[in-house]
Amino acid sequence: MKTRKLESWVLGIGSLLAAAIWIFPLYWAFITSIRTEERVVSEGAGVIPDEFNLTSYIDVLFDTKLLNWYWNSIGTSVIITLVVIVSGMMCAYAISQMRFPGRRLLYGVVLASFMVPSQALVVTQFILMNDMGLINTWAGIILPQLIVPVVIIVYKQFFDAVPKEMREAVVLDGGGDYTLLFRIYLPLNWGITTALAIITFIMAWNQFLWPFLVITTENQMTIPVGITQVNDAFGVYYARLMSVALLGAMPVAVAYLIFQKKVTEAVMISSGVKG
Repeated sequence: MKTRKLESWVLGIGSLLAAAIWIFPLYWAFITSIRTEERVVSEGAGVIPDEFNLTSYIDVLFDTKLLNWYWNSIGTSVIITLVVIVSGMMCAYAISQMRFPGRRLLYGVVLASFMVPSQALVVTQFILMNDMGLINTWAGIILPQLIVPVVIIVYKQFFDAVPKEMREAVVLDGGGDYTLLFRIYLPLNWGITTALAIITFIMAWNQFLWPFLVITTENQMTIPVGITQVNDAFGVYYARLMSVALLGAMPVAVAYLIFQKKVTEAVMISSGVKG
């Protein structure tokens, strides 16, 4: 009993230390954002909040195009999530339940895509978007992010696990592939669909490299790219920079707190597939 209590204390203290280390950057960003710029760079600034000043938040909200960046991030992330989930589900259903030439080869290509990092495709994707005239457009941001192999693989594993008797019963009743996919299989995997949709949305929202390359006009920028413009517009003003960073991360943080269980499930599913 004493050994178990000691282990519990050690684990508890270790968890608190890990949590403190993880949350300290967020805490530091917050106390920096509520200080004046002069106080941020002064020698007396410590880790204890000594003032509550919202000037940086007011400046960011009214002197930048933050609302435009919010709209661009929300719009592109929602479209990416919807298209990825629907197309991934349909592709996985075709590979799992339908028989056609090249089916195994197609699934092999999906699996092999894990071996190619997205950064390796940036140059060719940029040239393609430029040739199509999609630079500085939502389409230019969205199109290269629509291929998410893990969604296809997870859905295929689920479809493979559905009893064949269920499919045969639906076919005998006159149901086709549309009925099977959207009226039978989809209601059965709402949990997987929700988890994948949340993690896809968060990944699209946090995407920086590709939007940074394909968008050059301030009105079309997303939140992660727009943060760099705040720095350029005001110089190295840390309070404003931390303010826009916290405002940009707020929607994802709120979504995570609301759907924490589903996000955890999605991460475990993705890790399991990649492993």
